[in-house]
Amino acid sequence: MSLSDEDISRLHALLRNEADMAFRRRAFRLLDWLDLRDGDRVLDCGCGMGFYLMTMGSLRSLRLIGCDEDPARLARARREGVPAQLVRNDIQHQPFADGSFDKILCSEVLEHLSDDGAGMRDLARILRPGGILAISVPHARYPFWWDPINRLWIALGGQPFRSGPIAGIWSNHQRLYEPGDLLAGLRDAGFSVERIEEATHYCFPLAHFLIYGIGKPLLEHDLLPQWARNSADRFSGARNRGSLWNPINAFVRLLAIIDRLNDSPRVRHKHAFVNVLAKARKPYGNVATPATNLAEPGYSEY
Repeated sequence: MSLSDEDISRLHALLRNEADMAFRRRAFRLLDWLDLRDGDRVLDCGCGMGFYLMTMGSLRSLRLIGCDEDPARLARARREGVPAQLVRNDIQHQPFADGSFDKILCSEVLEHLSDDGAGMRDLARILRPGGILAISVPHARYPFWWDPINRLWIALGGQPFRSGPIAGIWSNHQRLYEPGDLLAGLRDAGFSVERIEEATHYCFPLAHFLIYGIGKPLLEHDLLPQWARNSADRFSGARNRGSLWNPINAFVRLLAIIDRLNDSPRVRHKHAFVNVLAKARKPYGNVATPATNLAEPGYSEY
């Protein structure tokens, strides 16, 4: 394990407000797999509002870049003071030189791309030989209680809800993945896959809807009082004292208790999971000299 006890303690503090237990679980795994070292050049591909960038920057002294297609999310990352260069770009056509990065994080991104194979090939291009890619995607065999609305509707012959408050795990997604799908895609892109795992079977009923269908819109439209924001916003963990008299803290504690069931050895015999996670490495071969300036002309910087 590359994370020290101090790292783990710091991550628990940063994730104090995290109600999405699947996010919390994969965050520890992906950051461990990246094996972050001081001085690493790290890309968060599809960085959103920059929570992972903030987290990585708190663990090590890194050269961080975050890229995303959504200018509003990049603007939020800038307001939060995320310690990274922020780039607006088309994730399927990265504006970086070959071999630019030592490590790449790509969490919950491939499922949004029209051509995920092209996205994986471009990640391989910009990663240096020997560099690590830590990646996560939503699982095609997700637990019934994670998104019962889509599961029931699809069973009745309907198409997945991909937008709106009841979209669930299919929200703005082109596809979901079996572990073999992700493994094959990474290998086709030229990666050597070192680990592939399925994560989060046990979950609170309607967890995705409650967190992303109700909680997230309330946060993003600034409809919560400050005390509630301090308990619900990912960026406000340090301001949350953790009192269980706070109903949001009490609910998150309940979610965490249920999530501990995922640590049981019996989980390996289950067939439904929220995520597929993989650690991949770019093999050594024809080594390109990394550019000093990570971004080539034609990118938008925030």
